[in-house]
Amino acid sequence: MEAKRICPYCMGELEGRVSVCPHCGGVLAGRNPAGSLPVGTLLAGRYTVGEMQSIDGEGILYRGVENVGRFRVTIKEYMPLTLSAERGADALLRPKLGSEVLFKTTRMDFADLYRSIQRITPANGLEAVLDVFEENNTVYAVMENPGGIPLQQWLEEHDGPVSAETARNMLQPVFDGVAAMHQVGLVHRGICPENIRVLENGRARLTGYATVGLRTAGSGLHEQLYEGYSAPEQYSTTEFEGRYTDEYGLAAVVYRMVCGQSPVPAAQRLVSDSNPRARTLDRAVPEYVSDVLWMGLQLKPAERIQTVPQLFQALSSQEYTTELTQTLQQSAPRPQPTQEEEQKKHLLSLRNLLAAILILLAILILLIVWGLVSQGRHDAKPAESAPSSEPASSLVTEPVNLIPDFVGLDYDSQVRNNNSYTDEYLFYVTLEYSNTVEKGKIIRQTPEAGEVIEEGGTVNLVVSRGPQMVEMPNVVGFTRDGAEQQLAQLGLNASFYPIYNDGSYVSGCVAYCSEDAGAMVEVGSTIIVYMAAEVEAEVPAAPPETTSPSASSDTTTTTTTPDETPADDTEYDTD
Repeated sequence: MEAKRICPYCMGELEGRVSVCPHCGGVLAGRNPAGSLPVGTLLAGRYTVGEMQSIDGEGILYRGVENVGRFRVTIKEYMPLTLSAERGADALLRPKLGSEVLFKTTRMDFADLYRSIQRITPANGLEAVLDVFEENNTVYAVMENPGGIPLQQWLEEHDGPVSAETARNMLQPVFDGVAAMHQVGLVHRGICPENIRVLENGRARLTGYATVGLRTAGSGLHEQLYEGYSAPEQYSTTEFEGRYTDEYGLAAVVYRMVCGQSPVPAAQRLVSDSNPRARTLDRAVPEYVSDVLWMGLQLKPAERIQTVPQLFQALSSQEYTTELTQTLQQSAPRPQPTQEEEQKKHLLSLRNLLAAILILLAILILLIVWGLVSQGRHDAKPAESAPSSEPASSLVTEPVNLIPDFVGLDYDSQVRNNNSYTDEYLFYVTLEYSNTVEKGKIIRQTPEAGEVIEEGGTVNLVVSRGPQMVEMPNVVGFTRDGAEQQLAQLGLNASFYPIYNDGSYVSGCVAYCSEDAGAMVEVGSTIIVYMAAEVEAEVPAAPPETTSPSASSDTTTTTTTPDETPADDTEYDTD
């Protein structure tokens, strides 16, 4: 299909490089700041760039439009401010002199992050990633337009705290989404009211994905931390970050909702922890909920609630909270001894050391005396010769053979063709599909590395076959339910979007998909399925005035003159 540009305001088709939309009068030239992509830029032959929405140390967020299906999207461009040189008229992004290596590695981290999220979305509670591609010497991630309003705005409009039950019900999809990220080894690190959107149905959805560099101080990027919601370990690159970092952010969001104010920032708490318990601020907060939030906001990760399911279940059950409290208390590090106790312990250690020395001296003296006596006896009576058949030493042992670590090695080049391995072990190999381990690499082994094994023993290796691929079925003409069922049977996820229908397609049925029938696609991939809408008389010629942010909602249009510029508070804005 021939690439075309459409107006990011009214989604009318544009002819050539016009600076003003002939349909709605929207001005395209000069709307975005220098260094960013101009409004109307065509990416990957199917996405039109709209106005810049926000910028952070990692990149730029644009409003945009998917040209084929004509629905609104959000486009994130990797553009680290501290590592990028000034962009020229060719739109190519170049690294600063001396930052080439860090620019390349962080760009790879960006692409890997969004591709990993794309594999698990659309998932409940997560903003869906629709596409990831490379262009202009950088990477672009295309995401759905989730709609709704930021939780921060929602809280400001709903004066005062909310009940613990309301907060739990609203955030349940977010808890589910974060748990899905943790299952594939991803950590969000930016959970806060700014990155959570409340939809029209009252349920919340998590946005604001970023690499670890953006959410950690001193990483080389211009970090983006959220006071009161970022965990203590995010303020230092020397601290290890795990999934418990997100538990801190989730607990902080619930704290804000039920208390009416944010927790004390972690950097300040590390100096002097003055963060009050939730029930101290609002007596309406149940005691067990206050206890849960206190455990979720612990400064030391080891003392914090460790998993999202634990945190959510504790917020939902007083009985479970009691059990969890006892478990954490048993596993918590012992309190540090006082200075007086340390001095007593030191004196006791010295006394024990002196006593041990005296005992050793006494034993040494006894051994010397015994040796002298024995020597005298030996001189008085000749020793009998030992039988010739007596072994020279009874301490000779067989060498211990410890199995090497094969996990992560390439089986063909590093194991099978390595004589030092094949001469000592027999290998039994099974193949297994994997979306995370490169094809040909060893996933796991039995026995594990470091265990004792006899020479010539058998080692079981599981080798990656790479991602499982399936043939894309032809679902054109299917209903939504039929297409979703057909794709699910093959392990493919479906993301449905309505498209403009001029009568060329059957209304309510699949018009086409992001992958052609017969193409080989990875199991677990998300297939964009374009559903033909009801036949309309003509393409809307004006930008929407008051529409739902959802791509599938109805629109109400207004007409502007060519001299007018669409207002910034039209429905095109989602914030």
